[in-house]
Amino acid sequence: MSVKYTPVQWNANKYGYDLVLIGMVVLYILSFLNVAPMFLDHARPTDGPIVRARAFGTCAFLLLTIILCIGPLARLDARFLPLLYNRRHFGVLTSVIALSHAMFVMDWYFNFAPQSKLEGLLGANTSYGQVLGFPFEVLGLAGLICLGILAATSHDFWLNFLTPRLWKALHFLIYPAFAAVVGHIALGSLQSQDNSIFAIVVGLSTALVCGLHALAAWKERGCDKRGNADAGWIIVGDAGDIEEGRAKIIKLPNGDRVAVFRHKARLSAIANACAHQNGPLGEGRIVDGCVTCPWHGFQYRVADGRSPAPFTEMVPTYRLKLDQTTVLVDPNANEPGMFVEPTALPEHMQ
Repeated sequence: MSVKYTPVQWNANKYGYDLVLIGMVVLYILSFLNVAPMFLDHARPTDGPIVRARAFGTCAFLLLTIILCIGPLARLDARFLPLLYNRRHFGVLTSVIALSHAMFVMDWYFNFAPQSKLEGLLGANTSYGQVLGFPFEVLGLAGLICLGILAATSHDFWLNFLTPRLWKALHFLIYPAFAAVVGHIALGSLQSQDNSIFAIVVGLSTALVCGLHALAAWKERGCDKRGNADAGWIIVGDAGDIEEGRAKIIKLPNGDRVAVFRHKARLSAIANACAHQNGPLGEGRIVDGCVTCPWHGFQYRVADGRSPAPFTEMVPTYRLKLDQTTVLVDPNANEPGMFVEPTALPEHMQ
């Protein structure tokens, strides 16, 4: 974790994740190169370099769509958390494939231009005052730059150097990148072909990303409404609703979120934000007695919010109390790493 900026070393899970991901990408590109030319509807035959550019371009778009779907899917169903765990690998590969697409395009269209390839790209179309005919190349370049920044700063060194808040804000560039790529496709490739298959894919992908984010936000908003003040304490809910090794997340009046975990018939509460990248600790589970962040595996002891030695991360803890079977939390956070005696459940619930 904090010792070498690497929260989880390479393991069988990571190798398997990457091998499956790379295998699917290779299979898609090979399939596209062999099958897509039969469906590309143009006035003249499509050249091989163009097909290769579109193979990598469509692959990058689909990977970007999957990346943006993983987050809300993991919030809606914990079974998607394994995909979230190594999502940065997804992002770096997407950036590489998008760059390959750009290189194919630049080599084919601007290889023999009298000026540099970049000058040729930016000067080929300057109709910025209209919608149809807008320089879609600029949108593609903007999306590529965003993806490049995300890939270049994906290592934990940059997280530590920039601080988690700034690093997380920077990585929200994934959304402008997706918007730019959709605009790049809509004003570019979709304007030059009569076949509607790709237009349908782009439309459905965009609707899926927007729909899943809206659904996840609606679910989270429902969780936020559960808390009500009770003499300064906040109602979490019924203790029976908290599964063993899991948590219920509650939003405090100040906007912070608390994760209330159940472990060995006892309840403990810690801040929901991981000290690593503000990952949602409450969406993780307890492994070997420690809350394990679902994003990158950072761990914290549930009673004091401290990472096990030799790691030094800490998160705030909160006091709990029971009113029969109703769980209440003190909204005033303790200092990070402060021990709080776990609250024992009634005998009939143990």
